[in-house]
Order: sequence, then C-alpha cells, then structure tokens
Amino acid sequence: MDFATLLEAALLGVVEGLTEFLPVSSTGHLILLVDLLAFAGPPGRVFEVVIQLGAILAVCVAYASRLWAVVRGLPYDPAALRFARNILVAFLPAAVLGATLHGFIKSVLFDPRVVAMALIVGGFVLLWADRREHAQHYRSVEGVPWRRALGIGLFQTLAMVPGVSRSGATIVGALLLGVERRTAAEFSFFLAIPTMVGASVFDLWKNRETLSAEGLGVIAVGFGVAFLAALLVVRPFVAFVGRHGFGVFGLYRIALGSVILLALLAG
Repeated sequence: MDFATLLEAALLGVVEGLTEFLPVSSTGHLILLVDLLAFAGPPGRVFEVVIQLGAILAVCVAYASRLWAVVRGLPYDPAALRFARNILVAFLPAAVLGATLHGFIKSVLFDPRVVAMALIVGGFVLLWADRREHAQHYRSVEGVPWRRALGIGLFQTLAMVPGVSRSGATIVGALLLGVERRTAAEFSFFLAIPTMVGASVFDLWKNRETLSAEGLGVIAVGFGVAFLAALLVVRPFVAFVGRHGFGVFGLYRIALGSVILLALLAG
C-alpha cells in the first residue's frame, strides 16, 4: 500500500471530519481536494462517501447517552417514539431520491464547477436565513411535528448537489420551519446517521466488484481520521451556533466558491 496515498487519505479524513457537520459541504471540500491532490483512491468516488461514516460515528459517541435513551425508550416512551419517527420521516426523501438518481449524481454533479457555484449560492442563502427573523416553535427533536420533519427531509435532498451541504440544507430548512437554532443543528446531526449509513452501504454495494483489499485499507485510514477529527467539532459547533449563528459559514462559502471559480476560469 503506497504511503503517499495513505497520507493523502488521512488528510482527506481530517477535512471530512472537520467539515461534515459545518454548513460548508464536506463532500464539496473532498471533491475539490481529491482533484487538487490527484488522489488515487478507490474507483467510483466511493472513498468520499464512505469516510463520512467516520464522522457519523463521532456523533454516535458524542450523543451516546441521548441515543441510548431513545433506544431504551422504544417502543413505550412517547418522546422516544416521536424522536425516532421524526428522524425516519426526514430520512425517507433522501433515501428514495438517492437510490433513484445515484448514477446521475456521481457522473455529472461531482464536478468542481458545480461545487463552486453551489458553495456561493448556498452561502448567500445561509446569510439570508441566519439574519432573517424566525419563529422558534420547536426546541427539541421530538417536539417537531412529523410534517415539519418531512419538510426538513425534503430540504436535505437539495444536498445531493455537491457543494450545497447536507447540514446546511437541513439547518436552513429547519430554521424556516420554526425550529430553534441549536435544535436545528442537532436535528441535522441525528438525521445524518441513517442518511450517511444508507449512502455508504449503497455505495459499497454498487462498487463491491471494484474494491480491493488495498482500496478498503485506504478507506479505513480516511474513516478513522474522520472520526477523530469530527469528535473535536460536534459539540463546539452546537455551542457556537447557539451564541453566534451561521453567518460566518455563509461568508466562508462565498469566499471559497469565488476563489475556486476564479481558479477554474484561469485554467
């Protein structure tokens, strides 16, 4: 196994872990960095999808007590049932569209130009949503009505365009639907668990015949590093947005997307 490839996989894992839960598009960052490094990872862009499971595992660890309380409360505790129902309902739109459009997304949308434009547009949307006055009716994941949870799930499908940001789309959707900031961020975290597990399993299955032991080793390095990096980000991010909002991430997106577009135009 080539040491340089493992080093690049570790670097990509750091980027994934630090950006997965920020509304800046971890997939967009990975696509750009993979192209910049000319990263020779497993075929089919499976590396960029599967290492996100490392970041998802970090959420499971950071919120282990809360998730375990939900599991223990099923099927009798009403709050646990509402929590599970909301995450499942919100997950369904992405599951259906992801399975239907998987080939198109990978072959057409995984492109630096698409990422750059999505970063810029999403940055302006994030700034607008952050500065807009929002009704804050719902202050817990289990307190969100199921129709609102479905609406958040529909917003999440926008993130099938790389650069939009899964967390950014779900957070903006939750804010517009009356969810309080911290709860919007946490809803995004919990919704990431079934979404990214489903996407990773689907991708591994689709690429099962092209994956070698070496390719799986490269994925394992990225996965492990992404897990450690994400552990450093999850709770500080929730505390930060509770105090300061999402505006700084919108400005970052616009700046990064503009630099990428200028670089692409310059050849």
